[in-house]
Amino acid sequence: MGIFDKIRGNKTVTPEERRKKNNEYIKKNGIACLESLPVIESSASVKLKSIDAVCRRAIACLLSIQLACDIEEQNDYGESRELFLNLLKKYHVEKFLLEKEKRLFEDKYSSQDVIDVAWTYEAYWALIWILGVIDDIKMPDTICDCRKAITIVGDCKDYEDFKSQCKIRDVEEILDILDLYYRYHWACVEKRVRPDTNIGPLNPDVVVERRKGLEWVMSDIEEWDEIPLDT
Repeated sequence: MGIFDKIRGNKTVTPEERRKKNNEYIKKNGIACLESLPVIESSASVKLKSIDAVCRRAIACLLSIQLACDIEEQNDYGESRELFLNLLKKYHVEKFLLEKEKRLFEDKYSSQDVIDVAWTYEAYWALIWILGVIDDIKMPDTICDCRKAITIVGDCKDYEDFKSQCKIRDVEEILDILDLYYRYHWACVEKRVRPDTNIGPLNPDVVVERRKGLEWVMSDIEEWDEIPLDT
């Protein structure tokens, strides 16, 4: 059985057991590991956001990313804004934009806002993994498949069509991956402080953004840039 195979018989995993499994996986892949890094919460203390909250955040995020990319590529802003505003309305997610995303649509954005929103492709990728639409985000070594990221929503005729293909994964499975990304993130931070730290194939930017998406799903904070990503 693989390390992230579901536990049979609905058996929960203790935070310590999860840490032990993930530490073994990290070391196996040649990534620096702090074995004493604290555990994350147990499934008993976690409350996931609803499937509607996750679906709407995913769609609003993706459409905001497309506007950010058009701005980066210096496409006609007015034309792009109108297109993606109409798509926000089509999927009934216009009320689910975060503050940086709103600034893009209100023409009040900074250049950093554009960069930050464009990078949320990876947070979106984590969300659609949580929704069961993609199979694997275990090793964040490359950026997501942007074309697939777009078609996952673009091929759906409306919000209900998108939601119908989604089912939130078991909380234990989500915690397995969140704990792993927490430990990946520690290694990436350590790499900045001590350049000789081995992080194997990890892409640090991908690690941070995907962890943000994973943390958001079990946080009561809506603005995901405000969620602490301590290591």
